[in-house]
Amino acid sequence: MPLVDLPLAKLKRYRGRNPKPTDFERYWDRALKEMCAVDPQIELVKSDFQTSIADCFDLYFTGVRQARIHAKYIRPRHCARPHPAVLQFHGYTGSAGDWCDKLNYAALGFSVAALDCRGQGGTSEDTGGSKGTTYRGHIIRGLNDCPDQLLFRHIFLDTAQLARIVMGLPEVDARRVGAMGGSQGGGLTLACVALEPRIRRAVPMFPFLSDYRRIWEMDLAKDAYEELKTYFRQFDPRHEREADIFYRLGYIDVQHLAPRIRARMLMGTGLMDTICPPSTQFAAYNKIRSPKTMVIYPDFGHEVLPGFQDRAFQFMAKL
Repeated sequence: MPLVDLPLAKLKRYRGRNPKPTDFERYWDRALKEMCAVDPQIELVKSDFQTSIADCFDLYFTGVRQARIHAKYIRPRHCARPHPAVLQFHGYTGSAGDWCDKLNYAALGFSVAALDCRGQGGTSEDTGGSKGTTYRGHIIRGLNDCPDQLLFRHIFLDTAQLARIVMGLPEVDARRVGAMGGSQGGGLTLACVALEPRIRRAVPMFPFLSDYRRIWEMDLAKDAYEELKTYFRQFDPRHEREADIFYRLGYIDVQHLAPRIRARMLMGTGLMDTICPPSTQFAAYNKIRSPKTMVIYPDFGHEVLPGFQDRAFQFMAKL
């Protein structure tokens, strides 16, 4: 097998390279307090797309910094009592996607809520307001400003706020909620279940947004992480601020949120992944203290993992 990262035995012990800010816990406790103070002004608008098994809605709510956030919400018909729900998070730059690819869970009796990340391919609002560059990506958005202005801080909070909104709906059993997604969606799944610990099950697949310094040291600041190299080239070409930059990125590094997770976890990873290399994924996975399973695909990279979605469906169905 060709090697793109550490041997598997070392991956299983790897604990990450990116620094954790000393005030990390206070930072996120303060962020959650800000989120809780927002009046979400929830609105459900019936979609033009409808089916015989579920009602489909555009769900809108107000997130931190007064951004109006959109999600697709599907509610199964003919459920006489509160039922489970699953939250879905999309890949970097994408959107909530089509309605029809969520109907498998609706057919199983789940409500489904799929977030549009602010400022990406969907219709959620990005209110901006941070100083410095916004060029090439969202990881570096707010990096030249106060850490409270980091855009992924706000996106992480949007995931937790969506979870709380869905848990508060009368048709949903708040004790039976799961979350899932791949790549950025995998990173957001980890962030969501860390910030909303009532979530019971989670399925992140090759999660993004973990262990930024490791990405840099592997010379993989390309593709989804290209903005890191662009940022250094334009704003710190001699790397005089390198230590501070990676320290700041530690606030939005999901490996540092992982110890908060209480959900039962099923993670999928390919050992040939050069987009989100395995060590960055294991950095988060190895810090999770709740029951967990890693499904490993030795010959696969950042791509469809055969059979994993079927396994994820059966895992989530146990809710």
